[in-house]
Amino acid sequence: MRGIGSAWLHRIGLAAATCASALCGLGQASADDAAVAAFYKGKTVTILVGSSAGGGYDTYARLIARHMSKHMLGNPTVIVSNMPGAGSNVAANYIYNAAAKDGTMIGALYGGSPIEPLIGTTPVQHDPSKSQFLGSANNDVYICAARKDAPAQSIEDVFKTELLAGASNASSTADFPALLNAVLGTKFKLVLGYPGSREIGLAIDKGEVVSVCGLAWPSASVTNPGWFGENGTMRVILQTHPKGHADLNAMGVPNALSLAKTDEQRELLELFFSQEVFGRPYVVAPEVPKDRVEALRKAFWATLKDPELLADAKKANIEVDPVSAEEVQKLIAKVYAAPRELTQKIKKAIQLN
Repeated sequence: MRGIGSAWLHRIGLAAATCASALCGLGQASADDAAVAAFYKGKTVTILVGSSAGGGYDTYARLIARHMSKHMLGNPTVIVSNMPGAGSNVAANYIYNAAAKDGTMIGALYGGSPIEPLIGTTPVQHDPSKSQFLGSANNDVYICAARKDAPAQSIEDVFKTELLAGASNASSTADFPALLNAVLGTKFKLVLGYPGSREIGLAIDKGEVVSVCGLAWPSASVTNPGWFGENGTMRVILQTHPKGHADLNAMGVPNALSLAKTDEQRELLELFFSQEVFGRPYVVAPEVPKDRVEALRKAFWATLKDPELLADAKKANIEVDPVSAEEVQKLIAKVYAAPRELTQKIKKAIQLN
């Protein structure tokens, strides 16, 4: 040891301390995982969908539920339940206030629900800026579509001709056409009161209404077979998304942003359309312990990347383009930091009562 200088001894000591710290970290992570696994073992985790059964949000939730257990520590049973109402804000309120805060209750909400307290007109008892998001099942592109026998056959026609549109209260199917009416001057006439997209689809098929706006394109053809295509009964007349969908762009379907005539119109549309990036958000209450939230986030992401889930999604013609928890959380924070002047104008624009 006489030939080893003090500097080398110091470096060896630092290296040993670093290794010990790393091992300690691994040990802590392992202990956390063991505790989370022990908690979830034998339990049931419920994905609470904020819409009626059979619609697009329900379809995604049931797909996720079929595959999520194997990616979760402790492999709990994962089931789906439905709690429609107020644009999924009934479910959001329940998750935030009344549901178990232990990580066994996950909300699958409408994309508009996280910004409802900020720009919406429905009284709510939840604060999305404090909620913990697991991510989004898809980066959705919302559309406006009309029956091929409707009085308006293009978005240009809707500036001149009134078009009956089915809608759920305080949801994208109400807010999107209301915003287009207020900001751009379209003439969608809303027929409110349908519980979800499934019921709106049935109403369109029966001729009660002739259009819908604010419907997610990735699930529209799945939940409403026979609507689109050469022999379908419907056509897409507008995209309402910051960038649009590649397939619809290739088909030449116009984007609402291209119809903006002023900078303010564009700013209002861009801010409102940002919610589509977290189009199918999954969330837990603020009080859920951090170690379980992180475990749920990892399981959620792994589930949406699972080859078996993707194969099932392909068979069902369901598009899966997940958005990470970190990205959703950052976007929520950005939206809540937007100038009050813009959010108030959006709130006024979608005021229906």
